[in-house]
Amino acid sequence: MKRIVLALGGNALGQTPQEQIHLVKKTAKSIVDLVEEGYEIVVGHGNGPQIGMINLAMDFASAHGAKTPYMPFPECGAMSQGYIGYHLQQAIQFELKSRNMKRQAVSVITQVVVDKEDKAFQSPVKPIGMFYTKQEADRMEKEQGFVFTEDAGRGYRRVVASPNPVSIVELPVIQQLVDLKNIVITVGGGGIPVIETDTGYQGIAAVIDKDKSSAKLAEDLNADMLIILTAVERVCIHYKKENQQELEEMTVSQAKAYIEQGHFAPGSMLPKVEACLSFIEHTKNGTAVITSLDCAKEALFGKTGTKIMRD
Repeated sequence: MKRIVLALGGNALGQTPQEQIHLVKKTAKSIVDLVEEGYEIVVGHGNGPQIGMINLAMDFASAHGAKTPYMPFPECGAMSQGYIGYHLQQAIQFELKSRNMKRQAVSVITQVVVDKEDKAFQSPVKPIGMFYTKQEADRMEKEQGFVFTEDAGRGYRRVVASPNPVSIVELPVIQQLVDLKNIVITVGGGGIPVIETDTGYQGIAAVIDKDKSSAKLAEDLNADMLIILTAVERVCIHYKKENQQELEEMTVSQAKAYIEQGHFAPGSMLPKVEACLSFIEHTKNGTAVITSLDCAKEALFGKTGTKIMRD
């Protein structure tokens, strides 16, 4: 039985809890379609809007004198993993039951180790939380050690690092659950970033790219395929230009050449292609596909999507 790691983009989850409940029903159908075809499925997902909402609510409450205690960013990430997993589990379980399939969906609150010496910590770039005035930002920098940056004239926002994933703490448990044919939801939002200390793991304020963590997960689980689901059916070069070209496939060397030529936007398609390259280069026979949620099943059989493979 082949094993697939699916990385869900934000379009599969929505911006609010209400929208998410609606959207994950469709997401669950696509996931269970693959299970029905006989594949072991492991699901990774983003959490940008969700963790942003939680962090914003906590920051707003603290800033306006509410009795709500300050909630550190790693804990906000854990909260987002929990409620996204809860919605996905419900939707997948319902879809399984409707098809008379005796499987279980389970979420794992997942920590991902990062290197505290990662160069990303020297240049935080990932904005989180609410907007502040210059005076408020200066005060919080002094009192709490946060880093802020001015955001397009709208005010100042806290920024955190986006380090690379090193290892997945709960990997042995995830492996056991997958071996028992469960649909496992894990590395939510790229995982809760932690560093190793003499007294155990310690959460750290950072955001790990979920596609990179999904690629690491696929590598560690010896998956046959990594499928990154996003808003477009195929990867394009010359994107949104008159000479836009959809790509049915790319070799590793072609993908690297396109990256060098600047075809893939940072924070958008670039990390997805880089994650696919990492998975392929760290496995013997793995292949990777980038496509939309609606086209996941068709892409699996080579009918659409962009396949990335060895030279």
